[in-house]
Amino acid sequence: MKNSKIDLSRSLPFSRSSLALFLLLLFASPALAQTKAPHSSAVPKSSEQRTELGLQAARQNPLQLHHFLFGMPKGADLHNHLSGAVYAESWIRAGAEDHLCIDIAKLAFAKPLASSSSGTEQPECGDGKVPAADAYKDQHLFDALVDAFSMRGFVPSPGVTGHDHFFDTFSKFGGTDRRHLGEWIDEVTTRAAAQNEQYLELMHTPDFSHTAAIAREIGWRDDFSQLRDDLLAHGLRDDVALAKTGLDQAEALRLKRENCEQQDAASACRVQVRYLCQVLRGFSKEQVFAQTLLCFETASADPRFVGINLVMPEDGYTAMSDYALHMRIVGFLHALYPKIHLSLHAGELAPGLVPYEGLCCHIRLAVEQAQAERIGHGVDIIYENHPHELLKEMAANHVMVEISLTSNGVILGVSGKDHPFSLYRMFGVPVTLSTDDEGVSRIDLTHEYVRAVQTYDLHYADLKRMVRTGLEHSFLPGVSLWSAPDAFTRVVAACLQGSPGANKFSSRCANFLKSSEKASQQWELERRFRAFEAGL
Repeated sequence: MKNSKIDLSRSLPFSRSSLALFLLLLFASPALAQTKAPHSSAVPKSSEQRTELGLQAARQNPLQLHHFLFGMPKGADLHNHLSGAVYAESWIRAGAEDHLCIDIAKLAFAKPLASSSSGTEQPECGDGKVPAADAYKDQHLFDALVDAFSMRGFVPSPGVTGHDHFFDTFSKFGGTDRRHLGEWIDEVTTRAAAQNEQYLELMHTPDFSHTAAIAREIGWRDDFSQLRDDLLAHGLRDDVALAKTGLDQAEALRLKRENCEQQDAASACRVQVRYLCQVLRGFSKEQVFAQTLLCFETASADPRFVGINLVMPEDGYTAMSDYALHMRIVGFLHALYPKIHLSLHAGELAPGLVPYEGLCCHIRLAVEQAQAERIGHGVDIIYENHPHELLKEMAANHVMVEISLTSNGVILGVSGKDHPFSLYRMFGVPVTLSTDDEGVSRIDLTHEYVRAVQTYDLHYADLKRMVRTGLEHSFLPGVSLWSAPDAFTRVVAACLQGSPGANKFSSRCANFLKSSEKASQQWELERRFRAFEAGL
């Protein structure tokens, strides 16, 4: 009897302190009760195998599954709109601090008619509007604002779809002062650190008002080279300095809030952040060209901006009509700025949202014409012309897809078997999970992993591969820790003598890790995997 007890404790993927919890799950769940504990001959030999058993036990209970995945290392979130990542409660606080008003009918922020010179008195708002601070005195107003600023409690109604409500939120909570940017970065990194994330690429739109004015003054030119020269001659690069200054101030505030230079530094300080410069593609073609040029110039001057992306609803009239032109613009400028990385929203479409003809080729144009390294969403892949050939091409060229399951379900109504997540994996296209707009959707990255496991019956090895894929396809500078793209079996020669993630490694490996930010983050991920698996 003594030996049988020892065998049982060794065969379970939990520490001894968690044995009671496992036994409770075992006998409380009919599904688990029918599963025999593994015999001593079937004891998992690797930490990954033991962790797989832990995942299989946890998945029988959604709450346990969330707890398991909350602590699992998740590496990077590469598709994260900074403004959409902020929760509604934070927007309300900022609106009150900025002495904004609330348009009661629209449930949206509005500028005051006048405010006191001291800035301490309530603003004058006018008919149909109240000070934003009134939300703290009226619970019904507060709740209505949270619902208006997010997808909380949303129910489709005639003429108002999830797609409509989702994108409408951005105009409702817009208008707060840019001084809050550092607070938003702190909010997102704090949430990421709590979930064992280590790297974020946040999509952010620097101030481009001056650039937009220049674009309107010059107008459109079919000659891309001439249009670029004219924009630069009119002072477009002046906005690059503004973008850098704005980010300097925001990051300084983030470091202060997180006590990053103090002994009591928050864990969020360890979350590395880089930025993707957002281009708003729903505007005139001259403005899209000008803003795309500004983003390339900004990323060339400030290494914190590691790439660019085009945003706003892909199904919008201008976005659909000018999509091919936008890809030519990006392709033209990318040739002039080849070191700047590209991740493009493409295929965030579904049948019925646009005519079937509109589903033909957005992903292909992004991959082949603009030379995008990553695709955001890619939901309509099977409706593209020759989809299987495109999937094979993406797999061969290691074009990664940023999968946002909740966002795709809310905005497009595409989920489960109708989502191409499994299709991408079947063709060997690299994929990773991302949040998209976690504040608007009222989720976090853990939620996306829980959803993926429950929907697609994923195993721990599947999750581990997706997490590694995220850092592999990050736009951090430096070469990869892994010797072959998307093959996480062998590290580069410099680090072969040690074990990935170990605390001790050769001086040659140390020098290599110092030379590559990407490899350094990948080594840290392996260290976190080792700690996570050993702690179960």
